[in-house]
Amino acid sequence: MKKHTALHQHSRHAYSVNTLLLACVFLLILTLAFFRAGAQVKTDVKPVDKALTEEIARQLNSGSLSLKFPASVRRLYAQRQFVPNWIVDQNHADNTWAAMLMMDCVLQYGLNRADYHPGELLYSTLHEILEQPGNVGLTEKARFEIVLTDAVLTFINYLHFGKYNPQYPAGKIDKGVEVFDAASLLQLALTSKDFMLAITTAQPQNKLYQGLQNQMHIVAGVQLGDCYEFPKEDVRKMALNMERLRWAATDTDNYVQVNIPSYQLSFYHGSKTDTFRVVVGKPGNPTPTLQSAIKYFTTSPEWRVPQKIFVKELLPKAIKDTAYLTNNHYSIYNDAGVLISANTLYLKAILKSPGRYRATQSAGCDNALGQLVFRFPNIYDVYLHDTPEPALFYRKARALSHGCVRVQNPKRLAALMLTNDNNSSQIKDMENAIEKGITKNFYLKKPVPVYITYLTCEMKDGVLVKYDDIYNLDKALDGLMYAPDDATLNVANNH
Repeated sequence: MKKHTALHQHSRHAYSVNTLLLACVFLLILTLAFFRAGAQVKTDVKPVDKALTEEIARQLNSGSLSLKFPASVRRLYAQRQFVPNWIVDQNHADNTWAAMLMMDCVLQYGLNRADYHPGELLYSTLHEILEQPGNVGLTEKARFEIVLTDAVLTFINYLHFGKYNPQYPAGKIDKGVEVFDAASLLQLALTSKDFMLAITTAQPQNKLYQGLQNQMHIVAGVQLGDCYEFPKEDVRKMALNMERLRWAATDTDNYVQVNIPSYQLSFYHGSKTDTFRVVVGKPGNPTPTLQSAIKYFTTSPEWRVPQKIFVKELLPKAIKDTAYLTNNHYSIYNDAGVLISANTLYLKAILKSPGRYRATQSAGCDNALGQLVFRFPNIYDVYLHDTPEPALFYRKARALSHGCVRVQNPKRLAALMLTNDNNSSQIKDMENAIEKGITKNFYLKKPVPVYITYLTCEMKDGVLVKYDDIYNLDKALDGLMYAPDDATLNVANNH
């Protein structure tokens, strides 16, 4: 007897078959779409010239090329298996032309065209390579490819670090530094939608730099022909200070900046900026530029007299006036830490051999450090501090100290730091310690970066403000960046 399937079982079976058929059709459509997409992607892949790849490897391994960042160039091509970045099919050369345009317009970024192989990276050569490849030899193609890569890596590194960065010279950068890698940024830019925009992210992002950069674009012009103009006085001054700001690398929301030529301290915290007048080192005892972090400040501090001041100023004054040490609360100690009670003859003997002695000034209203000192590690032994001579802050030219930075109203600065550190409850303790003359350290939970800079111009409310070059440093840097006989800065030689 034939077995009959129940109606509900038949319906369920038919549904399963239909579902399976639909699934198969769906998978077939997906497969076809995948192969079509694969075929489309394949047509968009840049064709690789194996002979050119081998020639690039040969030239790089020969070590005969004159490159700014040879090790960086070799590392980049090794990672790419020596596949070219720029010498490609005309349909894929957008980044190549963009790179050439950027090399032409480096002056808009305060940089010098002479650093980017201007004699080799010619538009006429590139046109011939891309449009008539059969007319150009393999050696010339590979050389142009490598030199353009070196130029772009140089541009990225100089945008980020500056060319004359004392902390990061070119040799150190070329070996590879953890803080920034130009090759990685170039690789990213080559696959981004906007090649130029990706490259220029290497620049400092702080407001001081961006203000000068925006003004540089306006002054230098955005048209190709304007890019060759030799920087005039203001443009050159902006370029010098953009270079210095690349050294400072102040890309953070909370930091203290002391600008020596403007005699001003600025405390950037969040969206706010508070400014203070300062006294800086005289030309004979210049305040150094540096980067560090303020970890704590001290109320009613004792001052350890720098050895130079001890020898050249304190001892001669003490020899001339035996009451000078007592009247100014100075004490002299030998290298064993023993307090010296010295008469004139003893002081003269110390002056002949001062290395074994040191002097300190106890806390008090006439202490050279005043009521507060802000400490931060640095090789120069300088710091920010109060002063018993507040009238100095009202002078126009305030290069008057021995190198340290004297700050007007340091109690307000300390209070702002404590508030920014979510520790405003300590403000009252600080004020009490100052009032009672108690020496006490106040530590910050999060150290505040401090940058002492030498900027002889900056943008304020859309206007370029220039300051006196009190240490005469602009001329030397200008001479490094813009040689007077540099032919690459002449428009007639760049077409």
